[in-house]
Amino acid sequence: MSARAEQKLRTRRALMDAALAQLSANRGFGSLSLREVAREAGIAPTSFYRHFTELDELGLALVDEGGVALRQLMRQARKRIARNGSAISTSVDTFMEYLGNNSNLFRLMLRESTGVSKSFRTAIKAEIDHFVTELAADLGRFAEEEGKPLFDARLVAEAMVTLVFNQGADALDATSKERDELKAKLKTELRMILMGSQTLYRHARGK
Repeated sequence: MSARAEQKLRTRRALMDAALAQLSANRGFGSLSLREVAREAGIAPTSFYRHFTELDELGLALVDEGGVALRQLMRQARKRIARNGSAISTSVDTFMEYLGNNSNLFRLMLRESTGVSKSFRTAIKAEIDHFVTELAADLGRFAEEEGKPLFDARLVAEAMVTLVFNQGADALDATSKERDELKAKLKTELRMILMGSQTLYRHARGK
């Protein structure tokens, strides 16, 4: 890669980091301005357009990054699960680890999933769908390996992801003690969903 191309990538990264740095519990992406993001990144506002056509394009790049980061982390979690066998506990711990390291990325995805921008909503839905699809495949495989089939792995995955994202919103600004309590509660709720699907499967087959 040429020095010029590397510099362009660094500046693009600086712009994305600058936008993330300005997000908080009290400030969403929609309140950001191109000028302040450029200033935070240390470039002239006109230079912004060499990297993104508009601020929303930068936001969509962040959504993509957030989704990819979460999926990669959960893939790593599968290796941990293979070692200790605790799928729910390991997955929840991994998700909370993601929150701790990517709190503003998660804030962005959480807020914009119900925001006014259709492009944001569509992009975030696609990221969540990718995650649900991978989780459903994992759940189906784990259920087969343990001899505890599920009534519908896809529905279980959707319910789990919805619950985790909602609890994640509460965990963002929680204290360490509150986050530990949320983790324990979430693990119990996820096990209830899983056991409910296993029970439905047995009842559907008259067992």
